[in-house]
Amino acid sequence: MFTALLHLCFPHVCESCGNTLTHTEAFLCHQCTVQLPRTGFQHFTENPVEKLFYGRLQVQHALAAYYFSQASMLRKLVHKIKYRHKRKLTFYMGKQMGMILAQTSWINQITCIVPVPITKKREKFRGYNQSALLSAGIAAVINKPVLSHALKRVVFTASQTRKSRILRWQNVQHAFHLENPELLKDEHVLLIDDVITTGATTEACGKLFQQANIPFSICSLAYARH
Repeated sequence: MFTALLHLCFPHVCESCGNTLTHTEAFLCHQCTVQLPRTGFQHFTENPVEKLFYGRLQVQHALAAYYFSQASMLRKLVHKIKYRHKRKLTFYMGKQMGMILAQTSWINQITCIVPVPITKKREKFRGYNQSALLSAGIAAVINKPVLSHALKRVVFTASQTRKSRILRWQNVQHAFHLENPELLKDEHVLLIDDVITTGATTEACGKLFQQANIPFSICSLAYARH
C-alpha cells in the first residue's frame, strides 16, 4: 500500500519510453521490457560474440545480453548509463545480465567477475565505472565476487566511438595493466564490458589474462552487429 501511494505521489517513469511505471514495474515498463532486443546467445555456443574473438583470444565462453544499434532501445539505455549518471539503472541492467548468465551451461565455472576499467578522469566525470556497476548487478544474481581493481587503466585514450577497427585496436594497445596476476592463478574470470563493437577493448584486457595463463570468459551488456 505504501509503495503504491509513493508511486502515486512521486511517479517513476520508464527509462525507455517515458511512460509512468506501475508500482510493480522498475526502470522499464512491461512493454519496453518485452521489446528489449535480446540476443539469446546464452543458449548456444559459437554465437557471434564468441566468433568475433576466434583467432584473437583464447576465451572460454563469450556472450552479449542484448543487441545494440542506432535505432535500438539499448542505445538510449546505454547513453543514460554512460552519460546521465543512472547508477540504479546500471545496477538493474547488470541484474538482467546476471539472470541471462544464470541460464548458461558454464556459469558454475566462473569464480570471479572483473569489469573493464576506465580512467580515473572518466570515472570522476561519470561518477562511476559503468562496467563495475554492471558487474555488481551480475554478482547480486550469480553470487560471485567482483574484483574491481584486478585490471587497471594506465593510459588515457580518446573515445572509441566512430573509430575503425584498426584505430580502435591502436587506441587501446598497452592501455591496461593486470594487477597481481598471481592472485588470479586459480580463478576463472568473467570479464564484463558494456558494449562490444569490434572487441578491441575487450581483447586488450583479455590478452592480459591470456598471457598470465588465467582462464577467462566474456560477457557484455550489448553487442553492436556489423
